[in-house]
Amino acid sequence: MALQMACLQGSVHPDEWQLRVDLAACYRLVALYGWSDLVFTHITAKLPSSVTGGEEQFLINPYGLMFDEITASSLVKVDMHCNKLHDSPFPVNPAGFVIHSAVHEVRPDAGCVLHTHTRAGVAVSAQQHGVLPISQQSTFVLASLAYHGYEGVAIRDDEKARLQADLGQANYLMLRNHGLLTVGKTIADAFLSMYTFENTCRIQVDALAGSTKPQDLTSVDPQILNGVATAMRVQTGGLGGAFVWPSLLRKLGRENPGFDL
Repeated sequence: MALQMACLQGSVHPDEWQLRVDLAACYRLVALYGWSDLVFTHITAKLPSSVTGGEEQFLINPYGLMFDEITASSLVKVDMHCNKLHDSPFPVNPAGFVIHSAVHEVRPDAGCVLHTHTRAGVAVSAQQHGVLPISQQSTFVLASLAYHGYEGVAIRDDEKARLQADLGQANYLMLRNHGLLTVGKTIADAFLSMYTFENTCRIQVDALAGSTKPQDLTSVDPQILNGVATAMRVQTGGLGGAFVWPSLLRKLGRENPGFDL
């Protein structure tokens, strides 16, 4: 069905079109890196005020499409209650928007919210000690990490306040017994953060496979953890996800083209 969608380029604001292209790319990259869970997670991106005039509007996946077939034109525009704001042949999943709307509601800086249910992410979320400071990747995560306890499938609005309080100003959120979530000013930032978060969890699972006791692993010196913010600025030139995003788009263009239709 996605291949039959009329291209919206030229019929939407140029800023909206660029956001659509980047978000469709993000969905396909999530699939390419093996982080998708069929159709059961979401990535949302907030439309800029140049498009909405100040109203809170977001782009979300057309529910039922696999992430590797989402296109810029098939993304659905919704309001804070996940009501569709334009004609689309695709449904949206209001239940899946509960977590995302909770984050967007209290974080004006949340240009993108990315949520996954990966095997490694869920595995670490179930470990009582959470993320361990045992890798370079983990130091970036630990610099801005929060936890939220499991309350069942996130379909109840009353959970929002507790999730918001747990998240605070963190950019990485571990949803206990559930999965991972990243907050980014841009789609590129949220993706790069999830790449780091996911690899942190994979490394930890592998490390613990060789020793079930966390105390047997070598931890990073706490003083090094305190200097992570400066190290991140040096590593990316202060550009965050924008530093790597163009190369990711080139990779996607080679391996799964058509996202920008």
